[in-house]
Amino acid sequence: MINKRRAFIVGIKSTTLSKKEKIFLKKHKPWGVILFSRNLKDFKQIVRLTSEIKSIFSDKKYPILIDQEGGRVNRLNKLIDTSILTAKYFGNLYKLNKKKFFSYYKVYIAQTSYLLNELGININTVPVLDVGRFTNNSIIGDRSYSSIPKNVSKIGDYCIKEFNNEKIGTVIKHIPGHGLTKIDSHKKTPVIKNKIKYLFKKDFSTFKNKNSFFAMTAHIIYKDIDPKYTATHSSKIIKLIRNNIGFKNIIISDDISMKSLKYSVKSNTQRALSAGCNLILHCNGKYSEMKIVAENSPKLDNFIIKKTSQFYNFLS
Repeated sequence: MINKRRAFIVGIKSTTLSKKEKIFLKKHKPWGVILFSRNLKDFKQIVRLTSEIKSIFSDKKYPILIDQEGGRVNRLNKLIDTSILTAKYFGNLYKLNKKKFFSYYKVYIAQTSYLLNELGININTVPVLDVGRFTNNSIIGDRSYSSIPKNVSKIGDYCIKEFNNEKIGTVIKHIPGHGLTKIDSHKKTPVIKNKIKYLFKKDFSTFKNKNSFFAMTAHIIYKDIDPKYTATHSSKIIKLIRNNIGFKNIIISDDISMKSLKYSVKSNTQRALSAGCNLILHCNGKYSEMKIVAENSPKLDNFIIKKTSQFYNFLS
């Protein structure tokens, strides 16, 4: 069943599957589907949508993802208000009162997980492990827990553990670190000029030894490591993620339709796979682009099948 799928994840256009999308899912068999606010109207509608997606694959554990970080990244904004519950809010709480932090964050994750489970969503793309630079031009901003790498790492560990306890898979992001950027990678390509020694001490350190099933790449150039390619397209950086940071599970590209990647959809897909990304993420729901991604994504290899099977066992 899993081994017939292809190495990509897609977004869909609206709150229901179109006839074209149903045919697409049946024919091209993506590894997973990611949902956004445009897909999510109310409780009953979301349950209908996730149930229909799973029924197409005859798979109750079929991977359905969401960015439900809290704060401004709240895809379930028609159901819940998380505007004050930013990563930075919890990071400040951790610094001021650890006992209160563990109590509050545990409840927050339990409630979020309960809602996701009820809705039929089994992967949340958290935690954001980017080290914060809380300046006016910081892109990550309050999506980061802290400017202290050790605190980011420890809160991240707790986040992964608690979501896993609730049977929700996690995606650490944006590996190997997005915190230094002042440019939005949705619009342009950020270039980090800091030396590798600094990056390993600070930004890359938060991703080490993380017990997450999945990680998501950063569409960023780290000039001291690979001056030409973003992490998503850089075999040097993917090797660094594997060998130096030590992440051994499934690596997902960030959305390949983002403007940071300078090539065509076809080339962005091929380059990310060649660099060592395991799964391609395509989010905007544009059918013409989805088709190109599907046609250029291979069937799952043994590594992805093995890791997906481990994720399925975890969901049992």
